[in-house]
Amino acid sequence: MILKNLIAAPRSTGAACALSLAVLLGGCGISTNRTVESTHQPVVEKTNYTLDLASGPGGLSYSEQRRLADWFKTMDLRYGDRIAVEDPLDSSQTRASIEDIAGRHGMMLSDTAPVTAGYVNAGNVRVVVTRSKASVPSCPNWRSKSDFNPNNATSSNYGCATNSNLAAMVANPEHLIKGAEGTGETTIMSSNKAIDSYRTQAPTGEKGLKTNSTGN
Repeated sequence: MILKNLIAAPRSTGAACALSLAVLLGGCGISTNRTVESTHQPVVEKTNYTLDLASGPGGLSYSEQRRLADWFKTMDLRYGDRIAVEDPLDSSQTRASIEDIAGRHGMMLSDTAPVTAGYVNAGNVRVVVTRSKASVPSCPNWRSKSDFNPNNATSSNYGCATNSNLAAMVANPEHLIKGAEGTGETTIMSSNKAIDSYRTQAPTGEKGLKTNSTGN
């Protein structure tokens, strides 16, 4: 019985020490991510801005078109913004008026409008500008305050600089979710047009050289 107690005591002490060490390491904020994949990833947020306009059989009146043009200017439309129209009457004249004003900013209208609060009555049209913003809300993260790294893990701030810069520089934040779709035409296909035109051009001397008189 005495021998068993002597053997059991060190085991209990070792377990207590291990538990205490785990608690101590957790309080020091020791990192546990042992991969090269950062836990800090960009988050894309979408915000819908709306403007309700009065519409008629012939589309938007000049005063409403001016309101829309001023609103677009105030919104400072940029690449990545999406413009949609919610019209209960689905008037082609109204859509054409809005599309013309959006075209002045180099923008096109989306086919479908996002769901917005409220109801659009007949005789009114709602213009929706959807703007996306990318950020890494968990950065910077200096939770790990010790160089002690028993897990061979990356720093708690690992990936913050790269992903935060990427979120700040990307022209269209939605491309972080889904990349841009190509048109099927590559740079090589475009450059080949000039090469083909050069090759198919008839030589300048094919029909003989032009005779010019050098006399007075």
